[in-house]
Amino acid sequence: MPHQNRVTPFSGLIATEARGTLFGNRGCLHDAEGRLTGRRWTQWSWVTCLLEFKGRRRRLMQPNRYTELFFLDEATAFAAGHRPCGECRRADYRAFKALWLEVNGTGLPDGGTSIRELDRALHRERVAALEARESYRERLGRLPDGAFAVLADDPHAWLVWGRRLLRWSPAGYDASRPRQDGLTVRVLTPRSIVRTFAAGRRLTFPVVHPSAREWA
Repeated sequence: MPHQNRVTPFSGLIATEARGTLFGNRGCLHDAEGRLTGRRWTQWSWVTCLLEFKGRRRRLMQPNRYTELFFLDEATAFAAGHRPCGECRRADYRAFKALWLEVNGTGLPDGGTSIRELDRALHRERVAALEARESYRERLGRLPDGAFAVLADDPHAWLVWGRRLLRWSPAGYDASRPRQDGLTVRVLTPRSIVRTFAAGRRLTFPVVHPSAREWA
């Protein structure tokens, strides 16, 4: 029986046999028996990590340790509000942090930058979306590659990728439809991350699952 620790673009947690390509955490969400408690987070820093790093091994759902979460790909992780880990994904972390702070105008009074400021701002966006039970709306033509959206006529999460929309599933992208630029959609990816993607010519992510190549 799989753990309920696979993250969807809606930021929810599901149980699935399908394997993810990244893992991460948002704090301890389980009890001593490894069951989810209903907490959505216990820390502001929601990170995304490599599956393998320096030979480290973990036993899942250990008591009083963070809950191991898994993602189909990086685009999914960003949609759920997670950012790159500063240890195992140092280069991606630095690139994303620098461009996010530049684009979104968040920094310290002396001109420096703080990952805490970034995490705090992302957390405000996540909480606002959860409390309103609604993320913001935008025209498809204004969304960059890597953003996730929900269409008015379909409850699934769709990835914006080139001139196509790709439908998310736990095992990979399983359908495609043309991108209609004038269509207004509900955006799942936090607004500040969408801005970063839009300005991200210097970024090499978000990386998407290999199944995207079959449809894009």
